[in-house]
Amino acid sequence: MIYEDESRIRAYQVLHATWNERGKQRYIPTYGHHAYVGLFGMVNVHTGDFFCQPASQYKTADFHRVLMTILERYEGKRAILIMDNARSHKAEEMQPFFEANRERLFCIDLPPYSPTLNPVERMWKWLKEVVIANRFHPTQASIAQAIDDFTHYIEENLERGLSRIANAHLSNS
Repeated sequence: MIYEDESRIRAYQVLHATWNERGKQRYIPTYGHHAYVGLFGMVNVHTGDFFCQPASQYKTADFHRVLMTILERYEGKRAILIMDNARSHKAEEMQPFFEANRERLFCIDLPPYSPTLNPVERMWKWLKEVVIANRFHPTQASIAQAIDDFTHYIEENLERGLSRIANAHLSNS
């Protein structure tokens, strides 16, 4: 079972509580620009496999590339894809693809406005805590590199990803 979601990882300086020397405030520079990296994210809730794919706009062509990545990544297997109701997911142009791949890709739609049901949201939260909280990225490339570093960390520590998904699920019960 693979959950899918989209997110923009922005260069905005998100400030969280931090430890600092008494009387000294943490300084985080900014250029006043609004760089971001658009992503499609997928997480396999059985294995902890989390992977991202850049998206220029979240258009149908971007989503089609995501689906092709899923089919390639799980070659020879049937995948259950659980996703929200984004416009690109419902596009008429996607219907022939879904029909042609119905033996390998079974899609389930989440109810509208239900981010708490999607474990990718918990992965986004973790990614944003690591990549942008209390950090400054001067360029889009810097954000992309930090995201890449995070996803490599998850690949090497699948149990951490599973733990994040499970702990968030249990705490929402």
